Amino acid sequence: MLRIHVLAGQALVWRFEDAREIRERHRLVGTLVGALARTPRQNVRLGLPLQLLPEEARLLAEMGAAVLVRSADAQPQGQSAQASEGQLYEQGLEESYQEQRRLAAQERWAQLANLAECIAQGRARKQQQRGKLPDTAPLPGPTEEQEHLESAFVFPHESMMVQLPTVWPCPGQEEQVDWTQPSRDWPHAGHQEHETRYCVFRDLWGRGYYVTSGSKFGGDFLVYPGDPMRFHAHYIALCCPPGAPLPLCDIVAAARLGTSVKKTVLLCSAGEDGVVIYTSLQWSGLQ
Repeated sequence: MLRIHVLAGQALVWRFEDAREIRERHRLVGTLVGALARTPRQNVRLGLPLQLLPEEARLLAEMGAAVLVRSADAQPQGQSAQASEGQLYEQGLEESYQEQRRLAAQERWAQLANLAECIAQGRARKQQQRGKLPDTAPLPGPTEEQEHLESAFVFPHESMMVQLPTVWPCPGQEEQVDWTQPSRDWPHAGHQEHETRYCVFRDLWGRGYYVTSGSKFGGDFLVYPGDPMRFHAHYIALCCPPGAPLPLCDIVAAARLGTSVKKTVLLCSAGEDGVVIYTSLQWSGLQ
């Protein structure tokens, strides 16, 4: 069972296995919103968590493939418990530092040993060119020198790599969230706008399309004929609640925008029976 963590209306997936199953098995894409540990000061390539649209999270919950959960309110801990957790954390950092320092010293020793061998070979060639016999004395054993190097090796704490887990190592208590009832963590239930968007999203997804957020093109959804990694979007879906006014200038702007990016604009409206009606718009210019 997939676990989707919700907070203030946002649906997040933290486990890589869950994010992969959501995309490969359920054809839901979501958006990666987490910074990468090695390159945190960029926003070109992002990592976990995976943020799902409210419609994507609801679809998974409605199918029974996922459950919406929230972290239970943390109970206040005593000073002794907080101190023990801090000591364990500091102990883990120190053990990681010592291990990385030892590995760095061994790598440095291997580099020096390789350079020493190259230097010895160069000296032997020079002695042969001068007509002297090469020195065949054995090189000193590396054990003592290696131990001395490891003991004197300087490894700054700033160079230590710190692991940033994407899953809480010691998860606390979780409470299941009822997605059918509005709450502080899931305020979408019962809202007409969300219900219309969900009906459209579920219908397009049921037709075999990949559906993602369409905010970058001024729409509600982008509709792809296949995986967005391989295809461009064919449609920009605009969800219109039944009976809601739709200004003419908005229709013209949406049609011209869709034509400029080579996509068809879909006006989508869901009736009370859940049937979705589509109207396609394409700008043809003034005649």
